[in-house]
Amino acid sequence: MLKKIRDISGKAGENIREYPMVLLMSFLGSVSLICYAHGDFNSNPNFFVFIKFALVSCLGISLMFALKMLSQRIGKQIVLEIAGVLFLVFFYFLLPQEKKYFTERFAFLIVPAFIVSHLLVSFIAFFGKEKELNFWQYNKNLFINIFLTGVFTGVLTGGVELAILAVDQLFSFNFSEQYYLDTFYFLSIFGSSFIFLMFNEKGLLDLEKHGTYPVILKFFTQYILIPLLLIYAVILYLYSAKILINWELPRGWVSYLILAYAVVGILALLLVHPLKHESTASWVRIFSKVFYFTLIPLLVLLFTAIFTRILEYGYTEPRYFVLLLAIWLTLVVFYFIFISKATIKFVPVSLFTIGLFALAFPYLNTFSVAKRSQKTELQNILNQNNLIKNGKIDFSVKVSDTIADEISNKIGFLLKREEKEFVLNYMNPKHQKIITNNIDKGTLYGIEGMVRSAFSNIEKTKSFFGENFELVAENRVRSVKDYDFFARVDNYPQTGGLTVGPDVFTIQSQQKEKILIITLNNNVSWDASKEIQALMAKYSNRTGRLSVPDISLEHDLGNYHLKIMFDNLVRENFGNRTIYFSDAYIFIRSK
Repeated sequence: MLKKIRDISGKAGENIREYPMVLLMSFLGSVSLICYAHGDFNSNPNFFVFIKFALVSCLGISLMFALKMLSQRIGKQIVLEIAGVLFLVFFYFLLPQEKKYFTERFAFLIVPAFIVSHLLVSFIAFFGKEKELNFWQYNKNLFINIFLTGVFTGVLTGGVELAILAVDQLFSFNFSEQYYLDTFYFLSIFGSSFIFLMFNEKGLLDLEKHGTYPVILKFFTQYILIPLLLIYAVILYLYSAKILINWELPRGWVSYLILAYAVVGILALLLVHPLKHESTASWVRIFSKVFYFTLIPLLVLLFTAIFTRILEYGYTEPRYFVLLLAIWLTLVVFYFIFISKATIKFVPVSLFTIGLFALAFPYLNTFSVAKRSQKTELQNILNQNNLIKNGKIDFSVKVSDTIADEISNKIGFLLKREEKEFVLNYMNPKHQKIITNNIDKGTLYGIEGMVRSAFSNIEKTKSFFGENFELVAENRVRSVKDYDFFARVDNYPQTGGLTVGPDVFTIQSQQKEKILIITLNNNVSWDASKEIQALMAKYSNRTGRLSVPDISLEHDLGNYHLKIMFDNLVRENFGNRTIYFSDAYIFIRSK
């Protein structure tokens, strides 16, 4: 037992000595997430710094591991690690300083950056004349170690969480739920990194060491991946036949199905690469030759689907990435068809290059292209629909709901990408003030609804479910002065009673067409539903979100004066145009 403990301690010590920067990054990432989880962002928005630090630290795990693999090949470990730290500092300052400005555009920076950093791990140590089989063994071992790390980390995390629960329940410690979350963050990030590094032992030399081909990989590829590919291929070719017969444009989501088919197929080929040279694995050679040819007709379908969306709506970050993936896939297909001495290193290296181009190449990166495209699209829509008057958008012009939606979506898109000045140039002073206030408050997601509701003459053309309309109360702080009692009104169908001295108020809410009814002593009632419907009728042609100072109704009932204050009112703009609320409060005083 002591020998086992000494062996584990020895390996742990080797891990720390061999991969100090990787473990430091994982430790900082887990601690940052724990601090973030303990933060109170309402009182201290500066706690957002922890989520930024966590993201950068987690990116640093794969980056530092990649640089460690390179240093084991060429040396210069200190120089490489300093360069890695400088890059992470630069990446940290690319992220917004406040949580309210952390819009979805940063997901298109963070997610590709993580993918690119993992691709770097796969090939950075193999730029010389190393044998291709070494490259395959290295990545195969990484693949297996990642899988094993997932299993070990899952078991370890689950076991520790259950142990905490057992101690809590048996000894009545009443642990806070935060303990479980903290444990999960620490073990899933730092713990998984530590376990992964223990599997890798001394690194590059062990990872690229030749070994027998794993039977499990052969089974997985032959009986799971390839049958999946056949199913994908049949579906895609049947859909292609349908397009030719009906002579219709392909649907946008078919792009993702084709990319999935291609990625799964390339993964299958990479997994069985060493078997190509074995006489007993003729199915691998056949599959390798046939697969890339099956992709050629699908590439035509893929580019048709992509450009159908781009020509109609312009570039956005997702469409840009899909187009680049299609270009990369085309390069891979023709590379392996026409290059006789093709190397599998081309797959990760070319994808890494494409990803780096998309994120960092001046003028042609995804963010620059998307912003330019959406600016042009917005200008074209405004000019084609004669919506520009004296250089500003004339919201009184009659437009279809489709055009109103497109304009509001594109304005919201540009504002989330810091194109404030461009958008404000098209707005009158009133809307400039509203937009500026929303940006200052960080409520960027409400701007699209505001722009949509600014159009006073919208023609209904959509036959499908339209957007809802939400009336929102800006003031959520309610004074109880001049009232004796107040209570919350639940937003789900209910029948409840409030006892006030000798009297009982019965509240019925959200029951079919009855939005809110208050009855005193089963005798006299106030049906607030009609007043709520009359209030929402003032905005019968609006969709999206509109903020007002407050939403309240008052009524005398028996010997009491009642006031209802709503956080919001929502109208579904389809079917029976149902009206409902999320939260409401009733204030009661004696007359």
